[in-house]
Amino acid sequence: QVQLVESGGGAVQAGGSLRLSCAASGRTLSTFGMGWFRQAPGKEREFVACISGRDGPTLYVESVKGRFTISRDNAKNTVYLQMNVLKPEDTAVYYCAASYPFRGATTVQSEYTYWGQGTQVTVSS
Repeated sequence: QVQLVESGGGAVQAGGSLRLSCAASGRTLSTFGMGWFRQAPGKEREFVACISGRDGPTLYVESVKGRFTISRDNAKNTVYLQMNVLKPEDTAVYYCAASYPFRGATTVQSEYTYWGQGTQVTVSS
């Protein structure tokens, strides 16, 4: 059974930075496509960023391009989301997800098999 545990969320002022971590246990996820999604209050969960297996190509939602960076450390079985120049509209619960072995970067939520419990990010103006 794969477990994903997010950490690193918190409250920051606009313009600040946070780094989210997603630690996996139960299985090595080095070949899995990994993604970050977020859900703001009253809104549907949306794609944020993803990275293909073995630290391959990445994709980002337009609103975070140039500000967020997804990366992975396969030796630690961990995926990161570095978030810079945070804006109030980035406020949401952020979820980590894992898709399938040798799956490329995908923005489609239904293609993700495992999900973390989420971590809250709050950005004040």
